[in-house]
Amino acid sequence: MRAIGIDLTQPGGIGAVAQSAATQNTRTLSELNKTTISDVLGDATKKLPADKAVTREDAEGVIGAEIRNKPDMSTSPGGVAASMAAAARLNQNK
Repeated sequence: MRAIGIDLTQPGGIGAVAQSAATQNTRTLSELNKTTISDVLGDATKKLPADKAVTREDAEGVIGAEIRNKPDMSTSPGGVAASMAAAARLNQNK
């Protein structure tokens, strides 16, 4: 929702697919059979109806999600959170 600037989940959209995959993954025992982030986001630019610049709030949300989902409560250097933070900084300076 935040990525395209609207406040609803579009049926069949990336958010809906990601939520469905997350639910299904909790029921899947084999790690090999779980849906990955790249499965969901592989062609994201083709699926998004619009695009918007990354904001500080967007980056903070991604950083929080990455921290919550790692046992050591950290982000990965060069990972998604770091990329979002860098994009937000660049956009803030424009």
